[in-house]
Amino acid sequence: MLGAQVHYFSPLADNALPPCDAVWLPGGYPELHSTALAANRPLWNALSAHVDAGKPVLAECGGMMALFESLLTDDGQEYSLAGLLPGRVQMQKRLAGLGMQEVALPEGVLRGHTFHYSKTETDLAPLCQSEHPGGRAGEAVFRQRRLTASYMHLYFSSNPEAVARLLLA
Repeated sequence: MLGAQVHYFSPLADNALPPCDAVWLPGGYPELHSTALAANRPLWNALSAHVDAGKPVLAECGGMMALFESLLTDDGQEYSLAGLLPGRVQMQKRLAGLGMQEVALPEGVLRGHTFHYSKTETDLAPLCQSEHPGGRAGEAVFRQRRLTASYMHLYFSSNPEAVARLLLA
């Protein structure tokens, strides 16, 4: 995309980031891998150093969930995760978010969707909030330094230039 070179890594198996200018955590199901994610402190330390160096991170849905301080599963077990975002994520028995959305970020307007069974508990004020068609409130978008996180999965093709501005180091 726009000349980007992609390097893959696994938060479950790798304890370091590949050499990179930006990180995209596109999602997944951290609640199914809580033990492995909680144990991977080296990766979270590397990601923290990446953010501290002023480099961008885009975390969507499960990627965002893993960046909070902890995750509470629906069976009541709590796991310490990355700690890059204050607060915790709590799994729900019922669907907590679903549908098409649009968000106006400082980098530009992007479209996407949401689908999740968890909610966040944080004192972090959102940068902005997405909207469903018709104007109904959607997902919070959090930003700390160059880390941008939301339950929303962005459709990069809806505004490639905005995505480039979001991920440029």
